[in-house]
Amino acid sequence: MTEATKKKISKWFWILVISPFALLMFLVLLVWMFADIPSFAELENPDNKLATQIIAEDGEILTTFHIENRTYVSYDELSENLVHAAVATEDVRFYRHSGIDFIGLGRVLFKTILLSNSSQGGGSTITQQLAKTLYPRAEMEKKIPGIYHIKMVWTKLKEWITAVKLERDYTKDEIMTMYLNSIFFGSGAYGVRAASETFFGKHPSELTIEESAMLVGMVNKPTRYNPALNPDKALVRRNFVIGQMEKAGYFDDQAKAAGVKTTAFRDSIRQIPIELNYQVQDHNSGHAPYFRDMVRRVMSAKKPKRSSYSVPEDYTADSLSWATDDLYGWLEKNKKADGTPYDLDRDGLRIYTTINYKMQKYAEEAVQERMRDLQADFRKDLRHKTNKPFSNDIDAPTRDRLMQQARKWSDRYRVLKKKGLNDSQIFKTFSEPVNMRVFAYNKKGYIDTTMTPDDSIRYYKSILRTAFVAMEPGTGHVKAYVGGPDYRYFKYDNVRQGKRQVGSTIKPFLYTLAMQEGLTPCTKVTNVPVTFLTPGGETWTPRSTDKEEWIGKTVTLKWGLTNSSNNISAFLMKQYGPEAMADMMKRMGIQSHVDEVPSLCVGPADLTLWEMVAAYNTFPSRGVYVTPLFVTRIEDRQGNVLSEFTNRKREAIAESTAYLMVNLMEGVVQGGTASRLRYRYNLTGEIAGKTGTTNDNSDGWFIGYTPTLVAGVWTGAEDRQVHFQSITYGQGAHMSLPTWGIFMKKVLADGTLGISADDRFVAPAGEFSGLDCTGGDNDASEVYQSKEEEYYFE
Repeated sequence: MTEATKKKISKWFWILVISPFALLMFLVLLVWMFADIPSFAELENPDNKLATQIIAEDGEILTTFHIENRTYVSYDELSENLVHAAVATEDVRFYRHSGIDFIGLGRVLFKTILLSNSSQGGGSTITQQLAKTLYPRAEMEKKIPGIYHIKMVWTKLKEWITAVKLERDYTKDEIMTMYLNSIFFGSGAYGVRAASETFFGKHPSELTIEESAMLVGMVNKPTRYNPALNPDKALVRRNFVIGQMEKAGYFDDQAKAAGVKTTAFRDSIRQIPIELNYQVQDHNSGHAPYFRDMVRRVMSAKKPKRSSYSVPEDYTADSLSWATDDLYGWLEKNKKADGTPYDLDRDGLRIYTTINYKMQKYAEEAVQERMRDLQADFRKDLRHKTNKPFSNDIDAPTRDRLMQQARKWSDRYRVLKKKGLNDSQIFKTFSEPVNMRVFAYNKKGYIDTTMTPDDSIRYYKSILRTAFVAMEPGTGHVKAYVGGPDYRYFKYDNVRQGKRQVGSTIKPFLYTLAMQEGLTPCTKVTNVPVTFLTPGGETWTPRSTDKEEWIGKTVTLKWGLTNSSNNISAFLMKQYGPEAMADMMKRMGIQSHVDEVPSLCVGPADLTLWEMVAAYNTFPSRGVYVTPLFVTRIEDRQGNVLSEFTNRKREAIAESTAYLMVNLMEGVVQGGTASRLRYRYNLTGEIAGKTGTTNDNSDGWFIGYTPTLVAGVWTGAEDRQVHFQSITYGQGAHMSLPTWGIFMKKVLADGTLGISADDRFVAPAGEFSGLDCTGGDNDASEVYQSKEEEYYFE
């Protein structure tokens, strides 16, 4: 071979060797110069749809607003097992490269591409995966292979450059934190916190070796290796990750401490079965879903327009909230620095609330326990109904109207209407059987069955609804909030949206008026029916709720409230009039419309549980009405405080009046309609409250309070025409009081909530003599002869 030939071969050899690298460097330069590479500012604030957190008073996350269920955790909150699993499996040289692992690229080139051995994995580092996650690739079709591959090369180069920029601007720990917070783990979980809560019900800092390996193993193929969906494949994948951790030397110290070989230590961990606490963290899950949606409604409220309201009182109440409550309409009133509105689902706000995590849990448990048993009672009651689930006394036109209304409110009707079907065609489909999943009180929470849509409407109308809310006296802090029996199937919030007849729970307002006017719990009155003459010339006499043996006797006011006597309520209404009673209700916080008529004394008014509990809170708050407070501050994702909130307080009644009402209402619990709190739930300590039942048993109420907590419960069906036939089951003492009793037992047993049976109501300064009446039978004395009296309106 001549010298010239040798030089020529050498020349082409170096051209062939160097050219690819030169071309690569040239392409990198072009990408750097002309491609849309994220700036450092963009790297600091990627569009990651961070979930807004609803945070309990003790710092626990109750629930979130989110498009992607993503909640950030810091590096200090990560289990080292999790970091070790990620490095060992995804990027073993993570701490030794600067964003691009050229050794890994070589392995991909020769083993994956040339030898077609895909088991060796890809060549992307954790930093490159982070770059791809934060700045996803645009969708590219493979119709034109050449163009597709050119775009892929271009995109890959952009990811390389982004990875290098990330490495230059962040520490390895920060990159690892961003990576674990950004990746998708399946089951709607974005980021390791959501994943650890979804699959194991714990914080990332608590993850064990095998749990960490399980989560990291899912990153490659979230559905294929999902332990809830494919447990066998997930186990194999988890054990592979454990093997990678052993190869990387992460078990050496623990094996040495245990006195075994690392392989033996590895094998012992592989033998541990997969144990899940699987709870998908979607919009229907988590604690306090009704509370979360109430917060959204309040924060998203628009400025009230009179034309949008049919009831003047509702417009007045919302207008007052808009003017005085900074939280009401917060998203309308506040904007970001760039002038754009906040987005609860994307901006990662932190909403700090007054909800107590434990009390919320106890409230949800109490609702579930009671409603399961009460529903069983109602199923028995349904057997005696001829037009289930409607009461036997409901006429056919009313039943038909309610069914037709339900059809038109259904998703089925809206969907078919959009498709162009007329009402006749749509309603025909409601009698055709279909497969469906419906709510049920069983372990799964549902049953799969076949029924007609009309039957499903009747089925859901037969499911009783409920509401529960608890507040703290003095502060007005809302501690627990449950708007229904199961948020997944019943979205309607019965705490603040539902207005129902309050029955006898209205009577304390009338008795408050009497105490304010100088009467006492031991003031004696005559127990006789009272007749009112209405402006139309008709007479009305409240139906007596007392046994015949008590009619005509003199009784104390405490006896009257203890026994929820309509006669005594009518007597007081005659003394003071409906206008004075309505005014007292407004002073104590009732904002809904009430008709100023004599029958107001027995509770026909439609009110919300929210305003009733807030009004009752005036009694243990020593006469001060406190607007309920449920959010204390809002922060942005960096922790900067955007808003802080306080509530308004005003004296509604005298402190002495409030104390007299406490004394009155203690009689209800001690020996009256709420006495089962003592003998069935064994609650001790000072408790006051009032039950309520409507005439047709459609609504059952109980609102009770201790010196340190006020809570109320409402229970009934969606339609008032669906109810218990017997007052034995349909009274507030049976429908709602047990929920309160179960909740309070859990609260008192906890011992860490600052609520004790030793808490006492404090009497204000001054003398309160003559309060020795009990509200029991000994409060009724000699017969007093008197004619029925009439009350005339001008």
